[in-house]
Amino acid sequence: MNLLELQYDLRKKVIETAKQQFSVELEQVAAEIPPKTELGDLAFPIAFELVKKIKQTTGEKKNPREIAEKLKAALEENEAVARVEVAGAGYLNVFFNRSIYLAESINNKPLPQLKLTEDENAPKVCVEHTSVNPNKAAHIGHVRNAVLGDTFVRILKATGKKVEIQYYIDNTGVQVADVVVGFVYLEKMSLENIKELDEKLKAENKTFDYYCWNLYAKVGQEYQTNEELKAKRTEVLHLIEEGNNPTAELSDYIVTRNVQCIVATMERVGIRYDLLPRESEILQLHFWQKAFEEMRRRGVIKYETAGKSAGCWVMPTESHTGTDEHEADKILVRSNGTVTYTGKDIAYQMWKLGLLGLDFNYNLFHIYENGQEVWITTAKKSDSGEIPEFGNSETVYNVIDSRQSYPQEVVKKGVGLIFPEKGEAVSVHLSYEMVALSPSAAEELGFEISEEDKQKSFIEMSGRKGLGVKADDLINRLEANALREVEARHADLSLEEKKKTACIIAVGALRYFLLKFTRTTVIVFDFKEALSFEGETGCFCQYSAVRANSIFRKLEENASENAIETISNSKSEIAGILEKENEIWSLITLASRLAETVAQAVSATEPAILAKYTFNLAKAFNLFYHNHKIITEENAVKRAILIVTADLARRSLTAALNTLGIEVPERM
Repeated sequence: MNLLELQYDLRKKVIETAKQQFSVELEQVAAEIPPKTELGDLAFPIAFELVKKIKQTTGEKKNPREIAEKLKAALEENEAVARVEVAGAGYLNVFFNRSIYLAESINNKPLPQLKLTEDENAPKVCVEHTSVNPNKAAHIGHVRNAVLGDTFVRILKATGKKVEIQYYIDNTGVQVADVVVGFVYLEKMSLENIKELDEKLKAENKTFDYYCWNLYAKVGQEYQTNEELKAKRTEVLHLIEEGNNPTAELSDYIVTRNVQCIVATMERVGIRYDLLPRESEILQLHFWQKAFEEMRRRGVIKYETAGKSAGCWVMPTESHTGTDEHEADKILVRSNGTVTYTGKDIAYQMWKLGLLGLDFNYNLFHIYENGQEVWITTAKKSDSGEIPEFGNSETVYNVIDSRQSYPQEVVKKGVGLIFPEKGEAVSVHLSYEMVALSPSAAEELGFEISEEDKQKSFIEMSGRKGLGVKADDLINRLEANALREVEARHADLSLEEKKKTACIIAVGALRYFLLKFTRTTVIVFDFKEALSFEGETGCFCQYSAVRANSIFRKLEENASENAIETISNSKSEIAGILEKENEIWSLITLASRLAETVAQAVSATEPAILAKYTFNLAKAFNLFYHNHKIITEENAVKRAILIVTADLARRSLTAALNTLGIEVPERM
């Protein structure tokens, strides 16, 4: 029995007893974890709720302690419960039977995944993340989006969910048009010229997305004084949206090359995709037209004939008290006939949920080193052979920054209005705040910082102005810093081993730093803080797991098997030891709470919950390691307890780190 099963059984017993003893139907039973082990392993404040329900039902006034005493007797029937204490006015503090719990926890998997049905058409969820405009290199803000999305995918999979990972390619937006304007009207390049440039960059070990980064900033600067050039943006944008013309072909090459670079960047931090849907197909395959017709048929949208929105198709929702920009987000078709981002997003969301009745065509885009395939949508029929089934998800999670909260709300309401049987709950917006740089990090990356900026708590970035941190630059700097640390600690390793270890440490540092803050927190990135081996960092968590693994390398062969046998044959002696060893017991129960923590992270759509748990487990293990001589303990039974506890902790810590997308290196 694992901790989740035990909690389920105890909750079930409370519900049964409430019905039998007090004729009260309980739908849910809240449980709490006491702040100290001495106060119990689980607490139920249910007696207070029952008092209210009994009075509502019968008018009779009951004492919470009297109710708690009856629930106490019922809970103590479970052999995994040592005793239950009624505390205060009626709290039920449950103390587990430590020897039975330890014996049954030995072979439990830290994350007992639910068995997925073999039916290929089984319900799945879709997580769309990354959202990098395919006009330049990815920056640190995009990495936060992708790491949040990828970690949430891993968390969902840890609960047994079937997940499809999508990265939406906005290949018809103004940002792409700006780079096309730059190539055609500033650089005076044809498609052939751009291809030649691309080959030249490869030969010089430079990347296409970096070139586009600088060109995009150059165009933005030029727009400020060159109205004629700025006017070209609209012309180019229309040509891209129309498709099947030289400008659209040139744009497609630029987008594809940038996406290839971005996919490679994200793979460096362990992020992979299943599908890359492109916005152009939403228009060319008439997804939007189908969605528009359905919305018009159901009266979800209306044609405005007066006011600011005259000539537009609008989704009338409750008025927003914010800016005119929020009102503009309700416009799905502009007066000139072009479709807004929100309109296209509604059509795309309908497809993801299997509600559109249309499908994309697909081409194989890339095969990762592990053999996983990533596909891309296309307007033309594919000859790629067998194609996986995409879309048709039961729930969709969209990882998009908080500035897009209102448009996302419009999309959610739109789908809910068109398909009330599905409702709004199937569309979930995982919003997050921006990433900024500490002044020291900005200087380390080569930015010129004014004396005024040096006094600020953080430096904001702007991709249009070219003021930003490219993701690859950030990863490269982290790897270089980590390599120096590895070389200082392990001079005997080969250069290849040093680089591999440094890469694992750098990725762990970056991912943990971006995950430890809640999604609503503005992150101020700092290299020194991220790579620290002390405090709440990925390096500290990795170091704790490496330390745990080193114990088992030093133990004699079969030590773990012998410890398990000792545990099984010495329950009474184990009970006596564990009753006195609250620190050991706390680590055992904390290591057992991984599955529960993952479930909480899913329910709250907050990966930071798992990150915080991982750090607390690493911290608890380090304290345990310092306070106990695991290898040299003379008492055979206590030594067995220490070995089994260390193994439980390292397995949960490793599984937690893996779920965060963080690998454990052989050494630190």
